[in-house]
Amino acid sequence: MTQNCVIQTPTPNVQTSLNFYSKLGFKTLSNEPTIVSDGQAFVEINPDRYARAGVKLFHPDWSGIIKSLESETKIVQNNGDFFLVDPSGVWIYLIAGGSPLSYEKEPCFSVLGNFAGISLESADLARSVRIWSLLGFKPTIGSPDSGWVSMLNDDLAVSIMKPLSCPHLFFNPSLTYFNGKENNPKIIEKVKDLEIPIAEEITHFNAEGIVDNIIIRDPGGYGFFIFND
Repeated sequence: MTQNCVIQTPTPNVQTSLNFYSKLGFKTLSNEPTIVSDGQAFVEINPDRYARAGVKLFHPDWSGIIKSLESETKIVQNNGDFFLVDPSGVWIYLIAGGSPLSYEKEPCFSVLGNFAGISLESADLARSVRIWSLLGFKPTIGSPDSGWVSMLNDDLAVSIMKPLSCPHLFFNPSLTYFNGKENNPKIIEKVKDLEIPIAEEITHFNAEGIVDNIIIRDPGGYGFFIFND
């Protein structure tokens, strides 16, 4: 199956990023471009010095969609493709043509557990929802009025929150893994055993002050929320 959404992470060094993902149990699917996966998340490691953390979307012809998007945000043309930045600050690349990746999804096999999509904290939640809707994502849970919306297309889930929703570090964008209260502490121990640097150990949601959620980052700065729910 062709994956029409690819998560893009920049990198100062491809091998350093590959080592990070390999240590977590991701497999390399492609070398040109460099794409790794844990069965559910598909991540392009991009060494281009102009690459930014975001999402690449593939479509045969973006012209009609771009006309609609122009009422919501500025569209920038770049080498035949396009990109925009939503109110979260996340770069969304619109790539004309087919995806470079044809791969069947399978249950997550990395040490991080259950992939739940990417999370964003937006300065203008309602406008972010309108932009992602125009890109083919459909709201499934929540609403702008509630301060949180989960959106989904065939390949990727996107959770968007209003500003100051989360009492912890927030890197836009972040891959999110939800593992339940029983399993997440075990996964946290695995991450520590692998000596992956932890950006934050979170105790805020635990009445006993126990670290039950953590945040890590890859070498390009992409965040990972490893949470219990």
